[in-house]
Amino acid sequence: MQAHEKITRALRAANDAGRTGLVPFITAGYPDPEKFIETLASIAAVSDVVELGVPFSDPMADGMTIQRSSFKAIENGVTLKWIFDSLQKSHAKIDAPLVMMSYLNPLLAYGLDRLAESSLKTGVCGFIVPDLPFEESEELRNALEAKGVGLIQLVTPATPETRLKKLAGASKGFLYAVTITGITGGGNGLPAGLAEYLDKVSGLSSLPVCAGFGIREAKDVANVGKHAAGAIVGSALVEVLERGEDAAAFLQSLRK
Repeated sequence: MQAHEKITRALRAANDAGRTGLVPFITAGYPDPEKFIETLASIAAVSDVVELGVPFSDPMADGMTIQRSSFKAIENGVTLKWIFDSLQKSHAKIDAPLVMMSYLNPLLAYGLDRLAESSLKTGVCGFIVPDLPFEESEELRNALEAKGVGLIQLVTPATPETRLKKLAGASKGFLYAVTITGITGGGNGLPAGLAEYLDKVSGLSSLPVCAGFGIREAKDVANVGKHAAGAIVGSALVEVLERGEDAAAFLQSLRK
């Protein structure tokens, strides 16, 4: 089984068990680098897939919550190399497939072939790169797929249907359906027309569709789960970590 297929399998297993797949996002090394693996393991134990954010100085798709966490992690010395080194030392402790969310510059600086090798060794099964247009993604996609690692594509409510079909066909692991045309961390709930949008995306994708941006409560997860395979929870979880609260307990509450 290729690495990206582990993502797909985990989400389908959740759906087969009657659950919406839960995909939490955390900024790697936040809030305490020394407790990174401990935090990750506790979150992975109650999740289907875990999305790891690589701290970046200019995270243009992220709202203030994730920007703060990214800035703090960078201050604490968290880098892509540090993340891979930490994962490699404790890979056996992490149960869920891992997906990295990174802007392009850190990946290029690390080296694409090296990136794919490190991913395969540490349980990273896929990548989300929000500032990489599909038309410019071939080099990264080829490097990752040579090792069975997937490049996950994003679509939005503004994506034309012809392009949506192209992105759905190219994605590996799952297809990321952004619920809004904006940045993460919005506090106004899910948008009107979400059901129709997710039904459309799910109907065009042969892979599980996971919805992200604006998912903060159990009712949001339940609403998304009626129309998509999984729900991605980012800013709300980072806020829990920021307050020093129990992240695993928060995620478990989203399943109620």
